[in-house]
Amino acid sequence: MSLMGSLYIGVSGLQTGQNALNTTAHNMSNIDTVGYTRQQVQLGTRFYKTISTNGSAIAYQQTGQGVNYTQVKQVRDYFLDKTYRRESGRSAFYDASTAAIEEIENLFQELDGEAFEESIQNLWSSVQELAKDPSNAVNQGVFVQRCNEFLSRASAVYDGLCDYQDNLNRKIQNEVTTINEYGKRIVELNQEILKIEAGEVEHANDLRDERNLLIDELSAKGSISCKEDADGNVLIQFEGVDFVTMDSYNEIALDTDAKTGFYTPYWKQLAKTGADGKVNTEGATLFDMHQVISTETNTDIGGLKSMLFARGDKRATFADLQDAKYYDENISQSIMMNVQAEFDQLVHGITTGINAIFEKAADTTTGYMCDENNKPYKIFKAATTLGSITDIEDDGNFAIGNIVINGELKQAPSMLGFIKPDGKVDQETANALKQLFMDEKYTLNPNVKTTTNFVNYYNNLVSQVGNTGSVLRGISENQQMTVDNTAAAREQILGVSSDEELSNMVMFQNAYNASSRYINVISELMEHIIMTLGR
Repeated sequence: MSLMGSLYIGVSGLQTGQNALNTTAHNMSNIDTVGYTRQQVQLGTRFYKTISTNGSAIAYQQTGQGVNYTQVKQVRDYFLDKTYRRESGRSAFYDASTAAIEEIENLFQELDGEAFEESIQNLWSSVQELAKDPSNAVNQGVFVQRCNEFLSRASAVYDGLCDYQDNLNRKIQNEVTTINEYGKRIVELNQEILKIEAGEVEHANDLRDERNLLIDELSAKGSISCKEDADGNVLIQFEGVDFVTMDSYNEIALDTDAKTGFYTPYWKQLAKTGADGKVNTEGATLFDMHQVISTETNTDIGGLKSMLFARGDKRATFADLQDAKYYDENISQSIMMNVQAEFDQLVHGITTGINAIFEKAADTTTGYMCDENNKPYKIFKAATTLGSITDIEDDGNFAIGNIVINGELKQAPSMLGFIKPDGKVDQETANALKQLFMDEKYTLNPNVKTTTNFVNYYNNLVSQVGNTGSVLRGISENQQMTVDNTAAAREQILGVSSDEELSNMVMFQNAYNASSRYINVISELMEHIIMTLGR
């Protein structure tokens, strides 16, 4: 090879060494950048120049033409990526569930400085005092006052549960908006990466890092699967349905319940629009809310799904704890609806039980325990949605939110009297009120077989919530450890090691210096030949 051609070999070494040093410096500068993937330099040889193909020789006589900067590839592990994204989604699911149960614990344990349990104990104490001396006007007044206190605090707790449902509903809306934004951006990145890598010379590694980071974050929202096609496009399925395609994404829309305002995510492309313009989401919903949550079947993945399960699809009442509805409507898997129904069951049982006792004691012939219309006194009455008071006989409508205290008895509790027409003290009614709180015939829900009474019902409910919270926190902490371990294993592969990069920097710097010295030698040889021939 000529000396002039040898210069090109040295130049290729300089260029390759410089590019490799730039890649190493790029790694070092992004050592703490979230989502950055270590870039690795791959070098190769340029085409050899064949001088002779003499068949008698052992091999062809060839000379090399230098080194080639083949590509800069990302160092990732597909299986670790898949594992991390699955476990991250599972962790997000239990984190959301834990947050919901902790909110319930806060509502139950403390309400404006006073625990709700105190109102139940106060009501129970007033019933005990009333049983000692039913005809005492003070005892009657305290009893009605405690009934009003119990109802007002119960309403406050239930309203707090409903407010958190609304809060979850807003979070669901934000999560869906975020998911759609991720899908839109990933499509844009697909197109940008395709343009850059179309020539098979450059690799859009930084754009790939941004895309991978978005996929990592998307995996926390729900169950995903992704693959890369031959052109470099990432194709993503979300909950088993195509979400990101080559050049577009399928939007997730929200169906709003007219009664509750609750959002239900659905696939816009799968929904059908009727002639009246109404959208039919049957078969298009994002999640199957009747599926059993299980790690074995990977149905416990995604923070969005967890929020939907925790929120439920309506305001639950005691009626939802009936056996058929409890299972068919999936109340048992919704944290908020389950607690709402169990809590309302307590309030419904006490209020209707007290009313039933006074109704049984009333005597319309003599007017005993009756109002001015000769109807039995009711401590609690049902209010319509318009705010008016009415006597609703259907217990299905007698739930928190439409129960109010009897205004007349609240103003004049002594109207109860507890003195029968024959002048005797009505001890039987007072004893019946006491027995109402002591009968152990109530269960929290159809899955619970242990019976309890109204005195201990709330404590059992709080204990159940506490136990559920403890289990969820344990699962969440263990799952976070799994995510951290998987992330650490993945970081060992895609993360930047300063020691390794410094070692590479020294290696490439030495290669660069060697190429420089090689060029100097060739230059000196050429100068010597030229000077010699010039003489």
